[in-house]
Amino acid sequence: MRGGETEDQRQFREYFTARRDAVRRTAYVLCGDWHWADDLTQKAFMRLAVRWRKVRDREALGAYVRTVLVRTYLADVRRVWRRRERSVAALPERAAPDDSTEGAARRLAFEEALRRLPPRQRAVLVCRFYQDLDVAETAATLGCAEGTVKSQTAKALAKLRAELGDNGAMAMTEGTR
Repeated sequence: MRGGETEDQRQFREYFTARRDAVRRTAYVLCGDWHWADDLTQKAFMRLAVRWRKVRDREALGAYVRTVLVRTYLADVRRVWRRRERSVAALPERAAPDDSTEGAARRLAFEEALRRLPPRQRAVLVCRFYQDLDVAETAATLGCAEGTVKSQTAKALAKLRAELGDNGAMAMTEGTR
């Protein structure tokens, strides 16, 4: 234990150290901006830190942080200043496609298509296919009905299919179910 650190503080520090990168990656997939992802990650862990002593089921920490992260993202999207101003790095010029760059080009196209989805649909896809949650877990995370999760998933996949074609939209779902 570090000087003056309580057992609760040590446990929180260990949990934070073990999970921060995974939570940050999920936040990035949600919002598409590393700076915003850092903010979302920080907010999620700050809320967890405040409630750390009240947590009885340590097995549920992942679900709690995920729920806070997704709901914080959706709340941020509703804020006017997020809609007005959005920093986006310029895409590099594309080289002639070959085997090594073709996959990268497809990923970039998929990321762009994912960013154009409405926030709620993007959150549903991230929960369902990136976090590998079932319909009930996704509904609990988003605080909505299971039917909403199903309809939002169908609408989001339809939009991706329209933009990328059937193969591009299914790239996200391959190997997750």
